[in-house]
Amino acid sequence: MTRLAKSAGAKSAGAKSAGIKTAGLFGAGLTAALLASTGLAVAQTPGKVKIGVVSTLSGPSAVLGQHLRDGFALGVKSLGGKLGGLEAEVVVVDDELKPDVAVNKVKGLIERDKVDFVVGVVFSNVLMAVHKPVVESQTFFIGTNAGPSPAAGKACSPYFFSTAYQNDQNHEVLGQHAQDQGYKRVFLLAPNYQAGKDSLAGFKRYFKGEVVDEVYTPLNQLDFSAELAKIAAAKPDAVFAFMPGGMGVNLVKQYKQAGLAGNVPFLSAFTVDETTLPATQDAAVGLFSGAQWAPGLDNAQSKAFVGAFEKEYGYVPAMYAANSYDAALLIDAAIKATGGDLKDKARLGEALKTAKFASVRGKFAFNSNQFPKQDFYLVKVEKRADGKFETAPVKTVFKDYGDVYAKDCTMK
Repeated sequence: MTRLAKSAGAKSAGAKSAGIKTAGLFGAGLTAALLASTGLAVAQTPGKVKIGVVSTLSGPSAVLGQHLRDGFALGVKSLGGKLGGLEAEVVVVDDELKPDVAVNKVKGLIERDKVDFVVGVVFSNVLMAVHKPVVESQTFFIGTNAGPSPAAGKACSPYFFSTAYQNDQNHEVLGQHAQDQGYKRVFLLAPNYQAGKDSLAGFKRYFKGEVVDEVYTPLNQLDFSAELAKIAAAKPDAVFAFMPGGMGVNLVKQYKQAGLAGNVPFLSAFTVDETTLPATQDAAVGLFSGAQWAPGLDNAQSKAFVGAFEKEYGYVPAMYAANSYDAALLIDAAIKATGGDLKDKARLGEALKTAKFASVRGKFAFNSNQFPKQDFYLVKVEKRADGKFETAPVKTVFKDYGDVYAKDCTMK
C-alpha cells in the first residue's frame, strides 16, 4: 500500500484518486499525519522505497504544483503502487514558494522521514535553496521542472537528475522562432528570479535582433498595466514573455484587453500551457510556446499518459505532470536494475543514468550533466473538439538537444 502524507496547505484533490492513500488528520491516518508534522522519527521499512515530493501547493502558482504532484502520483499508480518492485511510500510537502520554508521541509524529509529520493520542485529559487542540503546528504534528487543554470553547470552533482529541461531551453525555441520569422525588434518580459533571468538569456541566445526593452517584474505580480503601456509605446515586432501560473493568466487576458493581441505577436514559454488554458481559454488560442512535450505529441506512450491522466483527474496535463510521471518511471527502472538495493549509492546512481523506460516524450537519455538530451518543439494552443484546450507541436526546432551549461559540469 502507498501512503501520501500531506504537509499543511497541500490539497488532497487528485492525489486521492491516484490510488494513493491520503494520511489525513482523522481516523486511521491520524498517527501517520502526526508523525509527518511533529518531527518524530519514522523508521525505514524493509522492502519499501520512500519518496519525498516537493511542490508548490498554495498561493497563485498552486496549479503548477498540482500538475507536478498528480503526474508523479499517476506514475506510481500505473506501476501498481510499487517502484522497482518495492512498496512506494510518498510524502508530499508544500514548499509554499518560500525558499526558507522549503529548506526546513526538505531537511525533515531527509532527516525525519529518511526518504530515498526527493522529487519535484516547481520554482528555481526554491530549487536553488534545497539543492545543496539534498545532494550533500547523498540523497538522490530528481528534478521535474525547475532547471536553474548552476544546477546544470558548475553546481552539477551525481545526486541530481532532471526529467525536465534546463531553464533556458524552452525559451531558446522562441528565440529561434523569432529569428526565423524575421522579427527585428522584440520586447522581453519575465519575473525577477533565477528562472526569469535564465528564460531571457535563452531567448537572446538565438534571437539576433534588437531587444527594445528587457523588463523584470516582481515574482507573482498580477497587474501588468504599466508593462503593457511600455509595450504599446515601444511598438515592437513581437513580445516574448515568461510568466507561469496566475501571472500568465493575467498577462494574456490583459494583453488582449489592451488591444495588443492581433497587432503585436505574443510569444512565450510556460505562459500559455495546460496550467493556464482553463482560465485564458479562447484568449490564448493560436498563441505559440516552446516545449519538450505537449499533450498533442504523437507517440503511443504520450497518448496513453494523457488519456489516463484526464480519466483520473478530469483535466489536461501540462509538462509539469508529464515530467513527474517520467520521474516515477525512471526511479522504477533504476531500482529494478539494482535488484531493489537502495544502499549502494554508486550502483543506484549508475542505474539512474542508464535507466530504460517508456518516456512520454519518446526516447529518453541523459546528457553528461544528468539533464535530458531531447527534442524541443514550437507548440501552439488549440481548442479541442470536446471544448478543452491544449498545446500541440507545430514543428521540431531542436533535435536531441542538450543544454549549453553541460560543458561547465565536472561530471563526464
